[in-house]
Amino acid sequence: MWQSIAYYGALALESVVGVFGIRLYEEPRYDVIERVNATIEIRRYAPRLAAEVDLTSADDAGRSEAFQLLFSYIAGANRAAGAAPDMVAMTVPVEVNDAAGDKALVAMTVPVETSDSANARHMRFFMPARYTLATAPMPLNPRVRLVSVPEQTIATLRFSGTGRDAAARKAELIEKLAGAAWKPDGEAYTLFYDAPFTLPFLRRNEAAVKVARAQ
Repeated sequence: MWQSIAYYGALALESVVGVFGIRLYEEPRYDVIERVNATIEIRRYAPRLAAEVDLTSADDAGRSEAFQLLFSYIAGANRAAGAAPDMVAMTVPVEVNDAAGDKALVAMTVPVETSDSANARHMRFFMPARYTLATAPMPLNPRVRLVSVPEQTIATLRFSGTGRDAAARKAELIEKLAGAAWKPDGEAYTLFYDAPFTLPFLRRNEAAVKVARAQ
């Protein structure tokens, strides 16, 4: 019980400061290897683990449903590997095993990745770096799956606001890459770093696309 109180207490604290764009969540590490037109970052990410849900639709209802499934997973709708309780960094919630239900409370990370292209329509929560496929708690809901994301080089274009202009920002990113040393290597998607209650002008959103060196 105390572990759950600590977990939701941490979430409450993160929600309060999150209104003002302060992020306490872990973020996947990356190296910025180049900048294009001063507005686009070319980043190299190491391999990562993510929890993923397919979107039933690309509208707000579909995204809300996927978010709830993923949040339920990190909040305890899972079965852990049976390890002893483990303390996570103070800036994120506590990850524990409940002896009664063998559930683990997993730390929230950012960003949340949403892809709504015709070829890939899903939402992802990236797992804390300490987890692997072998050690991450398994989802109880079959719609939630764990996926290994390989090393990637991606281009990102940052923007604020509600994210309703994400399609235009993705198009802007692709347009700005034209003629650059990097070319898109897949469909563009969106990264969201803040909750819906964060003040819109303080939100961090990014249009992103996997890239490769242009010939």
